[in-house]
Amino acid sequence: MTTDLPIWRSLLYVPVNVERYVVKAHARGADGIILDLEDSIAPADKQAARGHVADAAARVGQSGADVLVRVNRPLELAVHDIDAAVSAGAAALLLPKIDSDSHVRLLAEVAHSAEIRAGRPAGSTRFAVMVETAEAFPRLFAIAAAHPRNVAVTLGGEDFALATGSLPDPDVLLYPKQQVVLAASAAGILPIGLIGTVADYRDHEAVLAAIARSRRFGFVGSACIHPAIVPLLNDGFTPGDAECAGAQRIVTAFEAAKAEGRGSAEVDGKMIDIPVVERAERLLRHAQRIEERRRTAPEDIAP
Repeated sequence: MTTDLPIWRSLLYVPVNVERYVVKAHARGADGIILDLEDSIAPADKQAARGHVADAAARVGQSGADVLVRVNRPLELAVHDIDAAVSAGAAALLLPKIDSDSHVRLLAEVAHSAEIRAGRPAGSTRFAVMVETAEAFPRLFAIAAAHPRNVAVTLGGEDFALATGSLPDPDVLLYPKQQVVLAASAAGILPIGLIGTVADYRDHEAVLAAIARSRRFGFVGSACIHPAIVPLLNDGFTPGDAECAGAQRIVTAFEAAKAEGRGSAEVDGKMIDIPVVERAERLLRHAQRIEERRRTAPEDIAP
């Protein structure tokens, strides 16, 4: 992963046409706000909801959160959704039910045309791609690497379980979710999600366990539907002080070993070599970027 990827530990879904959610979204402390035009909007309200995007984007992003817009799947709707999102200055589009790499490239052309019309720099609107069907799953790696706009990939657990006739339980979703991490790693983008789903947002213990497990498998953040989950995601996907201190000991010890002409060292009773050191360096860089984001957040935003 490169340092120009966003920090998206927490992405909070907000129905774009529900004022009581929009008005509070900027104060929830999420790294990103997903203005939803898809599942949370009734079919008869799609066009009217699209008209709220510009105003909602300005308000939910006022405290520094990245603004994403989840567009609809049918191309007839997606074209207009993308145009509204790009015109509103959205940082990224969340693209549901992606079928293939060619599907991503088609939507990239739509985004490019929208950027030209809106006077935005070409390529400035990034993509977070969602795989949610059994047909698309075998093409996951190609989808993740389909276009330079891609910065994140995720698996829609509920929709994927429905499509495969399974339940969205952690053990059922383990294999497909692992593939998301591998596909993201191969493409150099963010793996977003949790192993399992958090439909019961009130069970904080279960959520915390899912976050810890997901981070261990390589995920770097997740979306959520309730603001109470945001601080859990932010904390759970942030390296702790002890982790950072341990990583720094590894880097320091290895530098000392290199100066003595050795390619390994012992830290805390364990032998370390280059892969261990590179993992420690990556963790420290990630922690530094999170801290930089925290320092630039307004004082009144919850941690």
